[in-house]
Amino acid sequence: MAKLLFLMLNFVLLWWWSSIPSPCACSQNQTDRFALLSFRNAIHADPFGVLSSWNDSTHHCEWQGVLCSKRHPGRVKSLVLTSQGLGGFLSPHIGNLSFLRVMTLRNNSFRGEIPSQISNLFRLRHLILRTNSFGGPIPSNLSRFLNLETLDLIQNQLVRGIHSDLGSLPRLIFLGLSVNSLVGPIPPSIGNLSLLQKLSMSHNMLSQEIPEELSRLQKLLFLQLAFNKLTSEIPPSIFNISSIIYFSIAGNQLLTGTIPSDIGTALPSLRCFMATYNLLTGTISSSLTNATSLEKLSLALNSFHGPIPKNLGRLKSLCWIVLAVNQLQDDLSFISSLANCSNLESLSVESNLIHGSLPKSISNLSTSIIKIDMSDNHIQGSIPSALGNLFNLSFLNLQNNFLTGRIPDSIGALYSLQILALARNMFTKEIPSSIGNMTLLYLLTLKSNDLQGYIPQSLGNCMQLIGLDLSSNNLIGSVPVEIMGLFSLSIGFSLAHNNLSGSLPLQVGSLKNLGLLDLSYNRLSGSIPTSISSCLRLEQLYLEANLFHGQIPEALQPLRGLEKLDLSNNNFSGPLPNFLAELSLLKYLNLSFNELEGQVPEAGVFLNASAVSVSGNKELCGGVLALNLPLCKSLRSKKSSSPKSIVISVTAGSLVCLALLILCVIIFYCKKKQTTTNASTLLSFENQFLRISYETLLRATDRFSETNLIGRGRYGKVYKGILDSGATVAVKVLNLIQRGASRSFVSECQTLGTIRHRNLMKILSVCSSVDFHGNDFKALIYEFMANESLGEWLHPRTIGQDDEHDESRNLRLVQRLSIAIDIATAIEYLHKGCFPAIVHGDLKPSNVLLDHDMVARVGDFGLAKIITTMSTEVVGVQDQGSSTSTVVRGSIGYVPPEYGMGHKVSIPGDIYSYGILLLEMFTGKKPNEEAFGPNLNLHSFVQVALPDRAMDIIDLRIWTEAGNQQQEIKIRDCMISIFEVGVACSMESPTDRMDMTVAIRKLHSIKASYETKERRTGM
Repeated sequence: MAKLLFLMLNFVLLWWWSSIPSPCACSQNQTDRFALLSFRNAIHADPFGVLSSWNDSTHHCEWQGVLCSKRHPGRVKSLVLTSQGLGGFLSPHIGNLSFLRVMTLRNNSFRGEIPSQISNLFRLRHLILRTNSFGGPIPSNLSRFLNLETLDLIQNQLVRGIHSDLGSLPRLIFLGLSVNSLVGPIPPSIGNLSLLQKLSMSHNMLSQEIPEELSRLQKLLFLQLAFNKLTSEIPPSIFNISSIIYFSIAGNQLLTGTIPSDIGTALPSLRCFMATYNLLTGTISSSLTNATSLEKLSLALNSFHGPIPKNLGRLKSLCWIVLAVNQLQDDLSFISSLANCSNLESLSVESNLIHGSLPKSISNLSTSIIKIDMSDNHIQGSIPSALGNLFNLSFLNLQNNFLTGRIPDSIGALYSLQILALARNMFTKEIPSSIGNMTLLYLLTLKSNDLQGYIPQSLGNCMQLIGLDLSSNNLIGSVPVEIMGLFSLSIGFSLAHNNLSGSLPLQVGSLKNLGLLDLSYNRLSGSIPTSISSCLRLEQLYLEANLFHGQIPEALQPLRGLEKLDLSNNNFSGPLPNFLAELSLLKYLNLSFNELEGQVPEAGVFLNASAVSVSGNKELCGGVLALNLPLCKSLRSKKSSSPKSIVISVTAGSLVCLALLILCVIIFYCKKKQTTTNASTLLSFENQFLRISYETLLRATDRFSETNLIGRGRYGKVYKGILDSGATVAVKVLNLIQRGASRSFVSECQTLGTIRHRNLMKILSVCSSVDFHGNDFKALIYEFMANESLGEWLHPRTIGQDDEHDESRNLRLVQRLSIAIDIATAIEYLHKGCFPAIVHGDLKPSNVLLDHDMVARVGDFGLAKIITTMSTEVVGVQDQGSSTSTVVRGSIGYVPPEYGMGHKVSIPGDIYSYGILLLEMFTGKKPNEEAFGPNLNLHSFVQVALPDRAMDIIDLRIWTEAGNQQQEIKIRDCMISIFEVGVACSMESPTDRMDMTVAIRKLHSIKASYETKERRTGM
């Protein structure tokens, strides 16, 4: 019994002793805990609360994202925090996690340099920092990572060169450095990484030659060197790496040489070969077909010549064939073998020397094909009628060839077609009426053929058309009213150089979004209908060489955006209207060979004789001397006056001038002092607009009555006004006491004075004067938007409004999508269509106005910046330092996070604001709602809900459109896609944000898909 008690006592003592942690273990445990706390404290943004578990109530091995070692208790071996929206710096104390094997911080918003202490993690195997905003150089002492297998630094903001000591990582399998700003050569030492399988260095500014030492990477599967500045030839030995699956050297521009003739044999596992946009020569080897797994082949924009391999059909997995812009000389017989490629989606052979006819076998291509582009070749013959079998085709471009015959009726079976380009061929006969079946069509050009007969009325079914060109054919008859009713037309509409007759339909007023209208060189007659005054976005109007008669109508006066107007070679008569001199943007005016009479104005476009033509109007007189017109009678009588009257006139004129000079001096010293810079800037831009007096605006707004007040902004108030001419306008009166108001006035004049777009607000006039009390007065006069701002529609309930009014304010899903596309198109124009580019700086719903047809116009450019120094980076993000402003600008909730950290206004900043606006449009929630709390915003609110809870966060007014389960699914799918675009545009890191052009393309696709499903469900 005593022995038993002794054994039990020993057991208890042994258990107690073993449970006491050793001083070493305790110290190591605390080291990792303190390192993690330092990591947490360097993070300022945690929208999903992932670090909320990192507190004293739990052991650090239980914290989210942390995994500890079983062999070494308390020691952290894995830190994985992927796509958590974390923002901040990477603490140098991370280097104290000496047992760490895996660190993954992918897809967050870390910034600053990667701390050099990270090299202390000598056990590290996987370092993944992809898709953040880390800057500075690659740490120089990474060579200490002798166990490292993955080094992924893709899509950051790293600079300087690549260290040669990266070649001393003996176990490295993946090296990812793409989408940074790295410069200099590729170190030859990279060829020492004998275990490397993936090498990704694209979208940098790497230069010099591709080192031949890379050919030693015999286990390489993935080689991505695209979009750098690499030069010289591709080392032939690289093509001996038989394991390669993905090979891309595209976009280097200076790479020369040829592709080996045995490439398919040397690289039998090749799936993707991209060599676009270089200086490669030679022929395309038929041995490519030995790489039977090849899916994507892109050799465009080089100087390849010779034939196209006839046996491409052996590549049954082929999806893309892009051979455009080379010097390939062949017929189209290779198409027959492509019938075996059941996954084929894109065939692009445009801009080559291809000849022969289109084979009937083209109809045997996979029904998955989306794009066929064979433009700018020497293709002959007719279009096979069986082409209509390719019912998924959305892009067909055959223009600039020698195709003949008639356009087959079967083309109308291409219901998915969005772009059809058959211009500059030799097609004859009538335009098939079946073309109206392609209701998704948004670009159609049949110009420069020999088409005959009438324009089919069925084209009126193509209600998505934004561009239509039927010019330079032999079409007859009248202009169909059905086409004139296509209010979607916006880019251009041309029927020029045909034999059309009759009058211009009254329905021309429906083209309210149109930028260019060309009906020249026909036999149209009658007068110009007054309804044309509704085409307020018209910038170019060509009606020359017709039989129009009557006076030049006053209906053209509201077209303040006109830049080019040609009414020559008609039968217009009567006086030359003075309002033409008031069109401040008019740069070209041709009124020659009519029967106009009277005096030519000496103002506006008429001051530039090189921009005006009035010859052939025998009864015109006056104008500037360069027009070489006779003096008008009144001027001749003045010229023949007696010397005495001349002396009297000159003396009186001198006295008047002296009095005016004295008065100007008095006014100058009585007015408040203005800086020379603002004054000169203001004058240079104000003179672009028609000036309106203070008294005129006083009358127009009923003395700026509160009953005419329609809005308040940061720098003033907006009133509804009716001018003496009867035109309704919006008058923005600046509160000059408010700091920045004068600068806002100049900025808005400067910005809108340089741009014109159908989705941007246009200044009709300006007023820079003094009021009746002698105070400075500045106002901007815009077109009046009948449907007010987008903000009023998204958040309509205000005091005094009832439910019935709320209901009338509802926007349907398709309306919201159309408005979102309008806004995106305007912003894309500012960023990419203007030179220099323009940053709006304050995009939000209250700055988006809706006209009578609910077309969106972006306005309020008081914070806009013209970017004078562009530095476009490879990922499409503009240089943060390209603007001249460093203060935080914009409205709370829409301002990108980088502005708060001192970054200058930028194009990615506008994209962020657009993303937030897009999410607001479809959730009905403002970005600064208190419900989000301190750790959440509209971006993260939507991101967390995707995809499963998308229907929980949409605006309930959209939800009411669903009448059954099928419609609910359709709306849900559409909303998920829209939210994904909004989230992608509003990412915290500027480099992560979706390009605006991509966003527009996706939104168009979403809208087309939704409307197609809507028709099928009978909604």
